[in-house]
Amino acid sequence: MDYDATDIPFAYDRGRNHGPEVLQLWMNVVSSHVKEQRIKTILDLGCGTGRFSEALAVRFDAEVIGIDPSKKMLEQARSKLHDRRIRYEPGRGESIPLPDNSVDLIFMSMIFHHFDNPKLAARECRRVLRHGATGFLPAGTRERISSYPYVDFFPESRPILEECTRHSQLPARGV
Repeated sequence: MDYDATDIPFAYDRGRNHGPEVLQLWMNVVSSHVKEQRIKTILDLGCGTGRFSEALAVRFDAEVIGIDPSKKMLEQARSKLHDRRIRYEPGRGESIPLPDNSVDLIFMSMIFHHFDNPKLAARECRRVLRHGATGFLPAGTRERISSYPYVDFFPESRPILEECTRHSQLPARGV
């Protein structure tokens, strides 16, 4: 999906906003996976409009680097930037513009299906993660596909979703 070829970035947050309660639930889930691990640097890979960046910075009192290939999505993220610990840069999962062993947590919300080469993106994530760090990939699951309201209206989306969830069943920890 080339978001820069569309006007989607300007309305993206309205369609994807789950409210502060759900955002807080996600931060609780992420925290439960990192437990006592000291998080100093977070990569918000595929950050889009930065929906999670500020919450991550606040929850972990950490620097957040948001990376996304879309200039328009990054413009939206920068337009609402309030926390000085956050910065946004252009980039792709298959070629992360960060040094080796430079992040303590990678947060990738619903982006695995956007990778041209998922294996290369996974290798890049491993490269930038410090030893013992965490990669967190919230994604849909096959069991939830029937509950997505648009599937009944767009039945051709079901095989696409099933394929995407097949590729996103990765462990949350283990590097």
